[in-house]
Amino acid sequence: MALRTRVKDVAIHFYEWILRRELSTTSQAPKHVGVVLDGNRRWAREAGFTDVAHGHRAGARKILELLEWCGDADVEVVTLWMLSTDNLNRDNDELAPLLDIISDITDELAGDGKPWRVRHVGAIDMLPKEHAERLTNAAARTKNRTGIQVNVAVAYGGRQEIADAVRKLLQSHAERGGTIEELAEVLDVDHIAEHLYTSGQPDPDLIIRTSGEQRLSGFMLWQSAHSEFWFCEAYWPGFRRTDFLRAMREYAKRHRRYGS
Repeated sequence: MALRTRVKDVAIHFYEWILRRELSTTSQAPKHVGVVLDGNRRWAREAGFTDVAHGHRAGARKILELLEWCGDADVEVVTLWMLSTDNLNRDNDELAPLLDIISDITDELAGDGKPWRVRHVGAIDMLPKEHAERLTNAAARTKNRTGIQVNVAVAYGGRQEIADAVRKLLQSHAERGGTIEELAEVLDVDHIAEHLYTSGQPDPDLIIRTSGEQRLSGFMLWQSAHSEFWFCEAYWPGFRRTDFLRAMREYAKRHRRYGS
């Protein structure tokens, strides 16, 4: 068994070397990668755990690995969908530990010695006060860093984001003394984009979803208009560097048409 494991490890490392070599020959690499971190609960159950929090903890640890891989690939922005607005309706016995895990990993991302800039994207007012404050404080502690921008999507829903953006746009226009009729005359997509949670950032070039599900479920509805998608069978805690490199290779092969 030990010999078989060593042979498998060697084979995986060799395959990763091949993938990295292929990627070194291409100039097309994503600058913004969005990831739907799906499959934590199923991973925990299949691993024999009765408490799905084990899966959420394993998924949180995987984020640190992913960011290292993204750094090696020169990715500049990573958006991690950790908790949807729909997930807020889960039983509190699962939701409360999950929120603690999310807050803990966000604090770790913002910890001393880490290079990443943290930004919360989502409806912060839908979160319990304690967790909202922890996410806000983590972002504040990292605002002057120069590493990868890490968008922590918590209490996030694509429709909610667009509704919030329109609401902010209307409020901003009203505060300047404008009328609805005047806004209607000049309104375009850029006005709405300026009020999205990710305002000021490039749209995602590549969106990865784990666990075999092949749908966005509302993730970055507005921003993903021209994104490339890559779906992976592995549950999020089981996502490997090999899977990440395969996603990068697939992206590099595609001819981006931007809607044409």
